[in-house]
Amino acid sequence: MPMTFAANDAAALPLTLLDSEALESWLEDQPERVARWVRGSGFEAKLGQALVIPGENGAPVAALAGYGDAKARARGRFHLAGAAGKLPEGVFRLEGDLDGAALEQEALGWLLGEYTFDRYAKANGNKAQLVAPAGVDAARLEAIAAGEKLTRDLINTPASDMGPVALEAACVDLAGQFGAEINAIRGEGLLEQNFPMIHAVGRASAQAPRLIDMTWGAAGPKLTLVGKGVCFDTGGLNLKPGSSMGLMKKDMGGAATVMGLARMIMALKLPLQLRVLIPAVENAVSGDSFRPGDILTSRKGLTVEINNTDAEGRLVLADALALGAEAEPDLMISMATLTGAARVAVGPDLSPYFSDDAGVVSALEDGAARVADPVWRMPFWTPYEKMIEPGIADLDNAPKGGFAGSITAALFLRRFAGETTRYTHFDIFGWNPTAAPGRPKGGVGMGARAVLEALPGMLGL
Repeated sequence: MPMTFAANDAAALPLTLLDSEALESWLEDQPERVARWVRGSGFEAKLGQALVIPGENGAPVAALAGYGDAKARARGRFHLAGAAGKLPEGVFRLEGDLDGAALEQEALGWLLGEYTFDRYAKANGNKAQLVAPAGVDAARLEAIAAGEKLTRDLINTPASDMGPVALEAACVDLAGQFGAEINAIRGEGLLEQNFPMIHAVGRASAQAPRLIDMTWGAAGPKLTLVGKGVCFDTGGLNLKPGSSMGLMKKDMGGAATVMGLARMIMALKLPLQLRVLIPAVENAVSGDSFRPGDILTSRKGLTVEINNTDAEGRLVLADALALGAEAEPDLMISMATLTGAARVAVGPDLSPYFSDDAGVVSALEDGAARVADPVWRMPFWTPYEKMIEPGIADLDNAPKGGFAGSITAALFLRRFAGETTRYTHFDIFGWNPTAAPGRPKGGVGMGARAVLEALPGMLGL
């Protein structure tokens, strides 16, 4: 089912969104027949409840969706989407007292709830469609939903069909849709053009490692997005146990998320110069694998001691960040499924991010709240810099001790982002472990909508 609004259908059934505390007063204004039907059906306007109201001939004439109370709503998001899946096939027109950001959130949640991943098997999605509510920017919401669909599809696709070659092809397709320029440096070309750590991480795979570089827009502030594209992560010679390897198709979730965000930016024609950098590799095992104890020299010239080959994401991002910083962008943002430590700290719903820029932080926090894309600020805690300095090389890719894993990873990346670059890093999970309204189980974008909403404040658009 397309993640778009239905045509403005004159025959659309009215769908009333009801707060549980307003239900009785609403019933008092209804015909006795309707009030009896609603009460007899056990509808209490709780979150996720839906009820079709028949007319005198038995055909549906209206529907209700529960909106709960403020306390219940505070425990989740996209509440209308929870009811949408319980409605029958048809077109509905939303009625109620919502407006502003709350209305936009619920309308977007409906679209996001229409997502299904059916590449390999038939999947059943919501049958009900929604007419764009008056007062929302329907084109903007549809562009956001399309970007999120791209992200989810990329993450959900297994590595057998989403290796570095396929990820590059997806980038080429995206660039073609919006007239962006795209280039890729592959295999030994990475060494020739000084991307040694991307090459080292990906050289053991049957598919050559590569750096994908997409640019769009000719005027405005410069925004560079860098996404970790580890299409599958075995852990390398520090092999992951099977229980930890099962979801590693999602280790390119950072790349998928920046691609979804880039699609939103280009579809909305934001007045900026966009650059997307994706180091696309598979961290595989072969006779050519990089090893624990190796010392790699990065594009920036900093040397890195490899103490764990399973801490590979920061290595490929480092070379890409160094390239991005050379162009002196106005803002550079990296996104990666980088550390389990971040997931342990905040769970799968929140997007942890690192930034020392007060303007970025303020815009992100405000934007995240408006669009129901929660973020949580983590510290670039400079005193921990000594934890990533092993002595034998400039940097350690996997400090021992187990403390502050997400912070030390972010500090590692900051070393490559340039001292004068405004830099923000997201350490996301990229996966929804249990189905929720608007967020089916599986791959999910995190932080992209918050960044999109915050861009005017961050870049002065």
